[in-house]
Amino acid sequence: MKKWNILTSLFVFISIGVNGQLSENLMFSEKNFDFGQIKESDGPVTHEFSFINNGADTIQIANVKASCGCTTPAWTKEAVAPGQSGFIQAQYNPKNRPGSFNKSLTVTLNSSSELLRLFIKGYVEPRPKSIEDELPTLLGGLRMKHRAFNFGKIKVTNEPVIQEFDVLNVTDSVIIFSDSIAKPNHINVKFEPQLLRAKQRGKIRLIYNPSELNDLGFRNDNVTLYTSEQDEKSIKSISVYATLEEYFPPMTSEELEMAPKLAIENALYDFGKLESNKKLTTEFVLSNHGKKPLEIRSVKPNCSCISTELVDETIPVGGNTRLKVSFNTAGRRGNQQKSVAIFSNDPNASAQRVTVKAYISTGSNR
Repeated sequence: MKKWNILTSLFVFISIGVNGQLSENLMFSEKNFDFGQIKESDGPVTHEFSFINNGADTIQIANVKASCGCTTPAWTKEAVAPGQSGFIQAQYNPKNRPGSFNKSLTVTLNSSSELLRLFIKGYVEPRPKSIEDELPTLLGGLRMKHRAFNFGKIKVTNEPVIQEFDVLNVTDSVIIFSDSIAKPNHINVKFEPQLLRAKQRGKIRLIYNPSELNDLGFRNDNVTLYTSEQDEKSIKSISVYATLEEYFPPMTSEELEMAPKLAIENALYDFGKLESNKKLTTEFVLSNHGKKPLEIRSVKPNCSCISTELVDETIPVGGNTRLKVSFNTAGRRGNQQKSVAIFSNDPNASAQRVTVKAYISTGSNR
């Protein structure tokens, strides 16, 4: 074993010595370049690393690979004879990359397996954001950040959740928000101000009342606003997203230890390769590993192609129940992965999920 280690070390030493000699034969003006501070708005910057073949043999660059797609390399394609010069060019594109950067170019020679590396670095000063950058969505004469307003996770309490969204009148005329709003009962809308002068900014305030819903999990609601603009420009249809979760008051570690606990045996099931227009069913075992009865509040698939049947909504301490999940493959092709969210009174993990997947053969209907 010692003899093998000595031979291995000797081989590595010889290899490093040979490659190091080849590297020395390619004499660069520098191997590190600092662009310093550059402006994103000025576009790509370029630096050229020049070299001289200081060896006795002709050298040809086989390839130059950048460490990032933001850097574009170029190089001398012809063979470089002894005493002749060549170049390797690095072009860095700072678009959408504000802040510090440190990138490398890996150079491969035809005559050697040695990898030579060159480095560029610098700091990108971000370009000032335009109105289009800040509020990219145009609805009639109004600019907003998104057509959809996302509340994220909301705990179901009696307290409403409020979010504000910026809006800008980009026209040369006054725009007035109508009091007439098509919306669900659990969402209220306020405008500040209700009358937007030309080029004026304002806010749309959404008030979400989760206590008015007997629901948990992901919701997508539609809200339609109307303005004083002409024809179809007066209609502003937006989506409101939220994920509703049960609220549990603060609990001590002892209380959490005594709480119900949902455990799912094998939460992923693979149906394998299926034909289209089939409906297959599997079962998941839901168990209560806690010290109080477990209540299943809701079961929500994320696709209309999934149907469920829960045998028991209440699981006693130490008991279990079965959740039947059926997958209808009609109209579906290729890889499929669907999930079912399970909401319970487990304060440690009130929202859990099971998943089914399959591959639907595209040639099954021939």
